[in-house]
Amino acid sequence: MLNIPIWGLKVSSVKFLRLGKPGAEIPAIIDRNGKFRNLSPHLKDLNSKTINFETIEKLKKINFEQLEEIDQNERIGPCINNPGNFFAIGLNYIEHAKETGVKPPENPILFNKSIHSIVGPNDNVIIPKGSNKLDHEIEIAFIIGKKAKRVLEKDAQDYIFGYCICNDISERDWQKNKGGQWVKGKSGDTFGPLGPYLVTKDEIKDLHDINLFLDVNHKRHQTGNTNQMIFNFNFLVSHISSYITLMPGDIVTTGTPPGVGLGMVPPVFLKNGDLMNLSVDYLGQQKIKVVAE
Repeated sequence: MLNIPIWGLKVSSVKFLRLGKPGAEIPAIIDRNGKFRNLSPHLKDLNSKTINFETIEKLKKINFEQLEEIDQNERIGPCINNPGNFFAIGLNYIEHAKETGVKPPENPILFNKSIHSIVGPNDNVIIPKGSNKLDHEIEIAFIIGKKAKRVLEKDAQDYIFGYCICNDISERDWQKNKGGQWVKGKSGDTFGPLGPYLVTKDEIKDLHDINLFLDVNHKRHQTGNTNQMIFNFNFLVSHISSYITLMPGDIVTTGTPPGVGLGMVPPVFLKNGDLMNLSVDYLGQQKIKVVAE
């Protein structure tokens, strides 16, 4: 458990975020009263160089009450900057696999999203030119906190720095019909809203009981719970690290529950002006407007 002093108290969890204009965000933390506090005097950024357990040790010495308060109307950027890798897991909820008409996988389906697709949790999602099947996928991502190679499943949590919301935006025609792997349909500009918070694992009461919700224009589309995952977080760390060495700051987004537009009858895809609202227990909310390029 992490013991970080805030106002003379000991707490076992931290919510990090990044605030400011695109490209000029500063790291921040949320105090026990929900105020945003500026971490930049102690931490240059939340990136692959600073997202590690050594950073947590340094923060134990800080009295957050003395940090500058930041206006909560400030833009929230993606909760990590310049990750080394952005991995994703496909078809990891049984009902989502069924709605897409495929058999649930026997092994995790691993693919990449471009790190350049990452945007803030409330930034606009852009419908690219030539797109006509843009879809949403609410997911939980975990961020690696130390080098992970051939990790045993029972030790997996020792390698996870924290968790955040990912909206795995997907262009279904490009994903399925343009050749190669899924990466073409998963990596467009703005296809990776992350945040608002990077939440340390001790903030989460039960990783196997986290609710996820996504609405489009105030109508519920996706509802899920992590108890419906085919491959849980610990298994994914162990499985991926048996093939690929994971490094601090690497992102792994872990699949979406049912209710995507592709699975509806008839399919319903995102259009200009749509509003997405995402909510995940412990991890916060995203509010995203869809706009045409």
